[in-house]
Amino acid sequence: MSRAPARGAAGLARRTRAAAFSIASVALGASGCTGPTVPAGPALLAPTTTAQPDPPARPDARRSGFSDMSPATQAIQRDDAANPAWLWVEDGRQRFAAGCGRCHDVAAMAGVAARYPAWDAAARRPLTLGQRIAACQARHVSPSAAPWPPEHEARLALEVFVALQSRGRPIAPPADARLEPWRERGRAFFVQRQGQLDLSCAQCHEQYAGRRLAGSVIPQGHPTGYPIYRLEWQGLGSLQRRLRGCLVGVRAEPLPADGEEATALETFLMQRAAGLPMETPAVRP
Repeated sequence: MSRAPARGAAGLARRTRAAAFSIASVALGASGCTGPTVPAGPALLAPTTTAQPDPPARPDARRSGFSDMSPATQAIQRDDAANPAWLWVEDGRQRFAAGCGRCHDVAAMAGVAARYPAWDAAARRPLTLGQRIAACQARHVSPSAAPWPPEHEARLALEVFVALQSRGRPIAPPADARLEPWRERGRAFFVQRQGQLDLSCAQCHEQYAGRRLAGSVIPQGHPTGYPIYRLEWQGLGSLQRRLRGCLVGVRAEPLPADGEEATALETFLMQRAAGLPMETPAVRP
């Protein structure tokens, strides 16, 4: 007779614990939890001897995609000797000395990449750094040769070498009123839903930034390290190549390389990232 209440009390306790667990599970699901929290910045890996410092933490909650990478990928970017983009850097150094060095000093390139896209009077539109290098090559270095197309190895090499001179400097878009319509055009594209998946850039890189997609953390999408070495590419690529890849990912029509729409989007993205430090050449998965 005395054992029945004990069994009833034990059953009630088990049911109470099960109900509490169920409520906690629902709460986690409602909060949008998609995986373990990824610590920001250098806490993922102890500092090592390196030529490149980690991007510093930002009080305004913006962060480089470096913060969302695995420790192994961070280590590749940290160490210039292990960073495969250095093959292009060395190629660019030699090309700069042979061609661009006739007019420009390497020291004068410090901070240049942080100010692009910039207005070009001859083109009457903003040019990205890669476009400016290609235009300079066509106008002054090899006017009789065919212009370098987007993703041309020589163009990427010079672009990454020039951008390296700005590493650690804050992105500082020009205060040029002529760029404002282009930034607004890029902003409109950034928030517009695209493709068969009906997703906008803002949904992924602002609303869902920090969550996981196919096991990877969704970054905020700041262009701090371009041209960039992506492990999936096994090579170096421009920001516009990455933008085309994003559009293909949502099953949208990719933007024409070096077209006005792509340039406008890059102009907006650099303004959005103003103040974040350049980290070229960055490495991403």
